[in-house]
Amino acid sequence: MKILLADFFFPDLPRRLSRFGEVYSDMGRLSEAEVLIVRSKTRVDAAMMDSAPGLKYVIRGGVGVDTIDVESARARGIRVDNTPEASSVAVAELAFALMLALPNHISLADSSTREGRWLKKELERSELHGKTLGLVGLGRIARELAFRARAFGMRVVAYDLYVESSELAVLKSLEEVLAESDYISLHTPLTQETRGMINAQRINLMKDGARLINTCRGEVVVEEAIAAALISGKLAGYATDVYRKEPPGASPLFSAPNLLCTPHLGASTAENLLRLGEAIEKRLAAYSDKAKEE
Repeated sequence: MKILLADFFFPDLPRRLSRFGEVYSDMGRLSEAEVLIVRSKTRVDAAMMDSAPGLKYVIRGGVGVDTIDVESARARGIRVDNTPEASSVAVAELAFALMLALPNHISLADSSTREGRWLKKELERSELHGKTLGLVGLGRIARELAFRARAFGMRVVAYDLYVESSELAVLKSLEEVLAESDYISLHTPLTQETRGMINAQRINLMKDGARLINTCRGEVVVEEAIAAALISGKLAGYATDVYRKEPPGASPLFSAPNLLCTPHLGASTAENLLRLGEAIEKRLAAYSDKAKEE
């Protein structure tokens, strides 16, 4: 079995996967691969699949498979997997860090102090305690975030069409979540239904001065609408780890105030890279065992 690691993983992963076959990272040998392992950087489209005639299995280390043309893979008999359980804690902790950083003006406080400006009076902080956190999507990451928010004394409400009950959040309609929340954190997969779901109309449903956190997918929001809401003051802040285009280039967000941005760091913890490796190894072992049976 030939296994192509297209993106960066924990350095020990090639050794751990070597029991299943030859492991390499040379994209020039794509045509030889039976198994392709990617993260978010590599997009697996139909053309890539056509360049790998022996490809049978694609594993994405991370949440979601929107970087993979699943329909084209299915048409070619290529199995597709991801590892949603591995990244939950890492992404939830970043979302919580962003949620803390926004009302405490951490980025501006740091840069201004370094520049010799003493903005002690100007930078008025706000506490999370007693505020309402609204979760759009209540999957693994959102549940981890809810657990942490409750420990800080926050009320948690959530919208998720596929969840019937929760001990961590009060389930409500999307409109209710947007209207009631002081902080809104996005945790939806990217689908035709969720693409651009946070638009000008839905931003208008939010509280004046609400803060929005996005660690799911950049395409879930309309960046121009977010920028306009930041400029008008409708939104008091937007913290994002994801963008419509990555790297974002000349995003409309960058001309807006009260923006906090990170370069898609959600899954980039040492601990998560280890968990990704364990999850990939587990899936590859199951695939190998099934292949032997056949």
